[in-house]
Amino acid sequence: MHEGGDLQVLCADFHIHTCLSPCASLDMSPVKIVRQARGRHLKAIAITDHNSVENAPAVMAAARDVGLVVIPGIEVTTEEEAHIVGLFDEIEAALSMQDLVYEHLLQGENDEDLFGIQVVANEWDEVRYINRRLLIGATRLPLEEVISGIHDRGGLAVAAHIDRDAFSVTSQLGFIPQGLNLDALEVSRRMSIKEARERFREYSIFPFITASDAHDLEEIGMSPVRLYVKRPTMGEIKKAFACQGGRRVCQER
Repeated sequence: MHEGGDLQVLCADFHIHTCLSPCASLDMSPVKIVRQARGRHLKAIAITDHNSVENAPAVMAAARDVGLVVIPGIEVTTEEEAHIVGLFDEIEAALSMQDLVYEHLLQGENDEDLFGIQVVANEWDEVRYINRRLLIGATRLPLEEVISGIHDRGGLAVAAHIDRDAFSVTSQLGFIPQGLNLDALEVSRRMSIKEARERFREYSIFPFITASDAHDLEEIGMSPVRLYVKRPTMGEIKKAFACQGGRRVCQER
């Protein structure tokens, strides 16, 4: 983190998948993710697997005492097949959101040949078990209920990769409904925040963030977001998203 008055610049990647996500590389294990994030000089990351939080504790444990903050998160597929990222203060809140998601996840078992294996690992990269749920599928939770569920658990709700032609709020609905209680809009590594604010100027009331949506190790940190905060905590990140007390998301890149 670089000093800027009493605020510092926090370089972070808030959208990273692990080997639990069926479409992610099996190399996306806790130890390797932490090592790669540190190599990219990130100070905070979020673990946001598809419809599950089961690998977040292992990544948090793997990052213990190495100067990397790991935020427990989840990427929920709504009933409309839009992706919403939830970021939480504590693992208990993230696991509570997982309970809600699992309760409404479409029935069926993961087809490993079609979608990939879903590995739950420990902090030393050892396989604990294989998750058989259909994590690649949608839930029966409408968009508004997903966002409310995240907020009810004290989390931040981010519309994922709104510049993409699939699985985004904009691709599925054609627009972001007025009054939708989002905390930020995320764009993929294919677009800068400057380009996003030009393309989506009608949504200027929201902060824009970039994220890697990493499914492979080399993608981690490819499109980091920079925030002005006092310290790398979720409380400070929330203030930056809300532009409170001088904290803010850097919107120039």
